[in-house]
Amino acid sequence: MSKYPRYWRRAIKTLSRKDKVLKGLILKYNDKFLTTRKDIFYSLCKSIIGQQISVPAANSVFRKFRSKTKKINPTYVSKLSLEQLKSCGLSRQKALGIKELSLKFMKKEFNPKLILRMNDEEAIEYLSTLRQIGRWSAEMILLFTYNRSNIWPLQDIGLLRAISNNYKKRYLPPKRFLDKLYKKFTPYCSVATWYLWRSIDDEPIQY
Repeated sequence: MSKYPRYWRRAIKTLSRKDKVLKGLILKYNDKFLTTRKDIFYSLCKSIIGQQISVPAANSVFRKFRSKTKKINPTYVSKLSLEQLKSCGLSRQKALGIKELSLKFMKKEFNPKLILRMNDEEAIEYLSTLRQIGRWSAEMILLFTYNRSNIWPLQDIGLLRAISNNYKKRYLPPKRFLDKLYKKFTPYCSVATWYLWRSIDDEPIQY
């Protein structure tokens, strides 16, 4: 996880030139960059666990989940019972989602390699066929696992809060303003998102 995406240097130059707020964030948070685990199963599990709860709460649940299995892969996770999964702090729906996810990978009913040939919207639709994976989770996978360059996850509360803080807008920011930023940041919305997240949480998010 030590190499930045191939577009990263070009993206920060472009965004710095286009937007003074991002230029300030890029200068301030120049110590780290977006990385990937290249492990979609691991990332999907982490995404399901992190849905609709705070980052500290998600980290706590994930630590308990990790302690229940030797490795976070379909073979080991599929052996966990629903009760074992729930004992980590997972809701029944999240436990069912992770259980079903492991079985789909085991049975090869889901093929992550297909995503490489899909555009962002096609990939979001395909990922959303998985239980407990909606648009937000799919966007996190495209951003963190596949390092797609132009993900703009407007269902993410952290991103919306960061936009409000940095651009002095009310919460929730007006849709017209969000659309304006999207046009300005394209094709590097993922990079803009990452730096905006850093402005509210000094520890980079990783799924």
